[in-house]
Amino acid sequence: MKAYDLAELAVRNLKESVLRNSLTTVGISVGVASLVAMLSLGIGLQQMATRRLVKSGLFDTVVVTSRRDLRNFNRGDDQGGGGPDPAQSPALDEPSRQKIAELPNVVEANPDLRFITSFTYDDKPHLTMAAGIPGSYRTNDAFDGMQGAFFSSDAAPEVILQKSFAAELLGKTPKPGSEESPVADLAKPLLGKEMTMRYAEQVAGNSSSDNADAKGKVRIDSNADTVDASASTYSIVSHELKLKVVGVTDLDPDSMRGPVRARVLLPLKLLQSLHVVQPTALRDTTQATSKVPTYATVSVRVKDPAKIQAVEDAIKKMGFNTFSMLDATRSLRRFFTILDLFLGIFGSLALAVASIGIVNTLVMAILERRREIGIMKAIGASDGDVKSLFFAEAGVMGAFGGALGVALGWTIGRIINAGTNIYLRRQDLSPEQIWFVPWWLVGGAILFAIVVSLVSGLYPAARAARLDPVQALRYE
Repeated sequence: MKAYDLAELAVRNLKESVLRNSLTTVGISVGVASLVAMLSLGIGLQQMATRRLVKSGLFDTVVVTSRRDLRNFNRGDDQGGGGPDPAQSPALDEPSRQKIAELPNVVEANPDLRFITSFTYDDKPHLTMAAGIPGSYRTNDAFDGMQGAFFSSDAAPEVILQKSFAAELLGKTPKPGSEESPVADLAKPLLGKEMTMRYAEQVAGNSSSDNADAKGKVRIDSNADTVDASASTYSIVSHELKLKVVGVTDLDPDSMRGPVRARVLLPLKLLQSLHVVQPTALRDTTQATSKVPTYATVSVRVKDPAKIQAVEDAIKKMGFNTFSMLDATRSLRRFFTILDLFLGIFGSLALAVASIGIVNTLVMAILERRREIGIMKAIGASDGDVKSLFFAEAGVMGAFGGALGVALGWTIGRIINAGTNIYLRRQDLSPEQIWFVPWWLVGGAILFAIVVSLVSGLYPAARAARLDPVQALRYE
């Protein structure tokens, strides 16, 4: 029997019992819709997590640390990738940072500069953590809801305050259990105001005369502390710098880079020009007496997250330790894989129930069409032709049910996504795309429906093929 004749005959037979076959097709579509809706939800949640990581600037970032660090010194090269032992490893200083920045696929390499210092506002001192951020952080999602503006330049004497520190400056620190003030209410009295930062500069040698007062913005105390370290000396000189408040943000973009949240953010180049004393320099007197800046960590931004592993390997060969969100998200990817698996299993249960309906429909068709089957065999139809006919009928129901199920699942996903965003807006949260139907899921769902339908048609087709034509023609 030709394929065209087989398909035409299958469609004609399905039209004979429109209601029953339609209900069976709807059952298939409901199963496919539940499968598509659940898997699209899992895929959408995974993509939402990935988008948030990429936008936060962490997903494409490699954090570099020195093997000379006391936390890493006794571990040896436990990360692999080659490179010297900790005792012979290079210092993570400015020349090393420049070499890392010149590696292939590296966009920028920025030192992580942060320190605890005092800020004076309205004649009241406030002790907190300050950190420098590069200009590329302008697009970081931490500044999406920021009140005010980003730094006017990479070296401008300006600051962005974290919400809790802004509340502290205004004396509005919330009590436990009470609601926090909105960012807009905190920013309004602070934007454009000045605050004074007191910091300590590290000066190699015992003279501080080379440090000039730049246009009256920096004042050097005359009572600088001088430390003697094996015939080499360095000075800790106290300075004050006036800074303008240009923004207030609710989030700290560096909160995942270290154990301490910075509540005051300054332009990174401004902070580098101030030569603020870093803890790493005080732990190592050779670094303290050197005029070359040394860093605790360096954040390396990679062009493509797919190139992170290659960049990490190159940095390890230089003698440094690395860490990236790619390492941390392996468990996250495993979680979403397991989630998609379980969502697919639960979604397939409805399709399994629909397959029982296919079996029932085709078995009933055999009982109703025994004479038709007998006539087909009497005029020369083989057992294979009879099997192919019932397979074709099952496949047509699977194809129509699969296509209808994909459309229904897509609609359900849109409704769930719209309802979720309405709820998020009511909670003063930004809307999210938590649902996504890729093209391979559409094709895979329709193909899966056809395969399930064909498998369900195995028994009815075999039963129809085994009918004795003589007995079938006698059937009333």
